[in-house]
Amino acid sequence: MVVETKRLIIHTASRDEMIRFIEKQTDEILIKAYREMLHGCLEHPQEWDWYAIWFIERKGGSYVGDLCFKGLLPDGSVEIGYGITEGSRGRGYATEAVEAVTAWALEQPGVCRVDAETEPENRASQRVLEKCGFVPSGIMGEEGPRFWKSAD
Repeated sequence: MVVETKRLIIHTASRDEMIRFIEKQTDEILIKAYREMLHGCLEHPQEWDWYAIWFIERKGGSYVGDLCFKGLLPDGSVEIGYGITEGSRGRGYATEAVEAVTAWALEQPGVCRVDAETEPENRASQRVLEKCGFVPSGIMGEEGPRFWKSAD
C-alpha cells in the first residue's frame, strides 16, 4: 500500500524490508514492537496493511519516520502509532503522514474509527492528533491519554 502527500510517500514494508529494518534497531522496546508487527503480518497476511510497518519518506527517498496500525478490531476500530526521526521533527511530517493515513484508513471497508494514545507529557504528539481532527476520548490507556477520530 502506498499513500502519497504533497511532500511524503508513506508505504507498507514487505516482509524482507521489515526484517532488515528490525535488524538495524538498537532500542529493545522498538525491536519488540516491530517484531510484534512482523508476527501480526505473518499471522494475518490478508490484513498486512493493519499490522505492517509503514515507512514515511520524503519524496526523493530520505526516511523521516514510520507508523503502524495495531490490527483491525471487530468493532471497526484501528489504533495508529507513529514516530519521526529526531532530525526530522518540527517540520510537520508527523501531521502530514497521520492525516493522510488516517483518511486512507477511514475509507477502508469495516473501519469506523481510528484511535491513538500518547504519553501524558508528549504534547507534540497530542498536538499532531489535534491538528488531524482527533479528539480526546477521556480514557487513559497504558501509555497515557487516548484520542479518536471517526468516519462521521
